[in-house]
Amino acid sequence: MTATASTVVDGLHLVRHQPRVPSAVTVLLLHGIGGSSQSCAPLAQELADRGIDAWCLDAAGYGESADPADNSHDFVADVLRVADAISPDKPLVLLGTSWGGVLALTTALARPDRVAGLVLADSTRGSGTSPEKAEAMRARARELARRGPDSVATERAPRLVAPGSDPAIVESVRTSMAALRIEGFGAAAEFMASTDHGPRLSDVTCPTLVLFGESDVVTGVDESRLLANRIPGATLHEIADAGHVAIQEQPAVAAGLVTDFLERLS
Repeated sequence: MTATASTVVDGLHLVRHQPRVPSAVTVLLLHGIGGSSQSCAPLAQELADRGIDAWCLDAAGYGESADPADNSHDFVADVLRVADAISPDKPLVLLGTSWGGVLALTTALARPDRVAGLVLADSTRGSGTSPEKAEAMRARARELARRGPDSVATERAPRLVAPGSDPAIVESVRTSMAALRIEGFGAAAEFMASTDHGPRLSDVTCPTLVLFGESDVVTGVDESRLLANRIPGATLHEIADAGHVAIQEQPAVAAGLVTDFLERLS
C-alpha cells in the first residue's frame, strides 16, 4: 500500500503520497487558483501507485497553509523552500495546473538548477498579457471579497469541467472553491495579473510536458498549444472528456502521460 502523510515547511502545508518503494524522482504538485492540495490528490495518488514520490502543496493562504502577509507575497520563494526540504540533493519535477503552472514556470525560469522538468496542465502565460486580462484577474479577487467564496464557487465550478462530467467531481471542485480565503486568492490573483511569460518561454531549458482538457474553456485549448509551441522541445497531449480541471476529471489518464514523461527524464 502507498502511504499518505502531512508535513509543514515554514508554515506551508504539504501532503505526501509515498510509493511502496523508494522513488528516483520527486514531483511537487501545485494547485490552481481556485484549488488546494486536495485538488491534486487524485493525480498524486495515481502517481504514487505508479512508483512516483508525489507531494501536494497548499500555497500560502490556501488549505492548511498560513496566510500571506499581503498581495506581494513571494510564492516562488515558497516553492524553492519546499523543494529544498523535500528534495535537497537533486532537482525535482514541478507539476502545476492553471495558476500552479504559471508558478511552476516562474520557478523554473528563476532557478533552472532546481527544476528537472515541468508538467503544465491547462495553464497559461499568466494574466499580464494585456491590461484588460490583468484587470479582469484583479477583479476576480474583488468579486470574491464582495460576494463570498460559496456564491462564487456555486456559479463557477460547473464551467471548470467537461460537459457531462461526474457530478461528484463538480461538487469536489465547488467545495474546494468554497473554502477559498481572500488572503490567498488575492495574492495569487496579483501574481497572475503581474505575470506574462510570453517573452520568456523560449528561455525554458528543462523538459516540458503540456496537458490540456479538450473542453477547457477557462484558459483555453489555444493557450496550451501556444505554451507547447514556444517552449523548446515541449510535448503536448490532449485529455479527452475533461475540461479545465483535467487532472481531477481524468487522473489515471494524466498519470499515465506524466509517468511516460518522467521515464524519458531518466
